[in-house]
Amino acid sequence: MPNRADRPPLVAVLAAGFASRFGGGKLDADLAGKPLGQHALEIVDAAGLERGVIVVGPHAPDFASRAPGWSLVVNPSPEEGQGSSAALACRSAQSQSRGIVLMLADMPLVHPQYLRRVADSRGNAATRHEDGRLGVPVKIQLEDLGRFTDLAGDRGAGPVLAQLAALKAIEAPPGSLLDVDDAASLEAVRKAMASRSASSA
Repeated sequence: MPNRADRPPLVAVLAAGFASRFGGGKLDADLAGKPLGQHALEIVDAAGLERGVIVVGPHAPDFASRAPGWSLVVNPSPEEGQGSSAALACRSAQSQSRGIVLMLADMPLVHPQYLRRVADSRGNAATRHEDGRLGVPVKIQLEDLGRFTDLAGDRGAGPVLAQLAALKAIEAPPGSLLDVDDAASLEAVRKAMASRSASSA
């Protein structure tokens, strides 16, 4: 059995939000012929990473309930914010003596190669977003997980990440960090996905 340092990080997809701005049902909304949340799972597969856990609310979205090879972690109080889901994911990784890679289920344009780069980073790594904040996708090493197991609120792991002494900030490919909050942003993602497909054809 590999020692703790050699174990790959646990991949956790956060999918417990209420999607109130979307009107509910966001992660099962159609995007290019499949549920929005399914794209995140396929990014993990394309990156060559091991399927891990999906953090869901008391009523799991259909895409998560039907996801083979993934384990569901239920956040009983998703109204407490994304931080509570990130904390549950970090506790799951800690219980397995593994680091973690956190990503969101509503970011379907993340490049698989980029996710792999984050996962393979030595130590802690986070994505620098266009506004300068640090966020997902993010990798937290096992030794630092204890600092994230009591997160709460909507900012997720960002504030704690900023306090880490050794953290690699990585720039993601332009346009790959779009997330879906409402119908307008879903349409923006559709257009970006179509443009990406056309440029690679």
